[in-house]
Amino acid sequence: MTIGTTIFHEDVRAYFRREGYAILPDVLSAEQLTALRSELDRHISEIDDEMDELGTDVAGLSHRGSRYFVANRMTVNPVLRDFVLGDTMAEVCRTFLGDDCWFFLEQFVVKFAEVGMTFSWHQDSGYLKQTIPDHERPYLTCWIALDDMSEANGTISVLPFSRGLYDGITEHVRDDASNDLVGYSGDDPGDPVLIPAGWMAVFATTLLHRSSANTTDKARRSYIVQYSGEPLMRPDGAAAIHAIPFLVDGQRVT
Repeated sequence: MTIGTTIFHEDVRAYFRREGYAILPDVLSAEQLTALRSELDRHISEIDDEMDELGTDVAGLSHRGSRYFVANRMTVNPVLRDFVLGDTMAEVCRTFLGDDCWFFLEQFVVKFAEVGMTFSWHQDSGYLKQTIPDHERPYLTCWIALDDMSEANGTISVLPFSRGLYDGITEHVRDDASNDLVGYSGDDPGDPVLIPAGWMAVFATTLLHRSSANTTDKARRSYIVQYSGEPLMRPDGAAAIHAIPFLVDGQRVT
């Protein structure tokens, strides 16, 4: 299987190693894109129903009609499970992570129209280090655009390694106002990831990134899937989130 047209030549791998991220064109087929959007809509309806039963407009990090974080549904959703443990993501993992990997996390993130939600500069590894204090080895984030991404609708921005700001996992300080962990407070605006629906940004979890507010009149939807080169386990021996074997010696685990 070939994803896109030219993404897996050595220049892209070298770019990923040098800068900490890469852009992959046309990763999702039209059928996959439609399926993920449909499953997201269904899960948002479920969350709204849960809010109705509780008589609230807030459930965890989700706020009715404003923002939704829909996480860890693949264990009960065969459509999501087939995607995150399927051929497309296996090829991405082999290319950027290696021949042995474990599935760690998946979640939809939705910013609804004209909602001023931002996410501060951080490394995904900075968050995991709160759970696993001795965590050091980067894992892989696959950020999938379910809508065309722009600065206006709150796409992510990244700080490439070549900026000289990368030095392993940086110290993260909690922002009391937003509850975000902040790993960088300088004035570099970063590079916005401006990609159409169906494309993917892959980045090392030591890459600093952030997202801005959605100021448009339409929702901005993304799907995030993460994999690791080793099981990510807490000090008590339990999985930090998931530690599902995915590839062994480059072959998918059934």
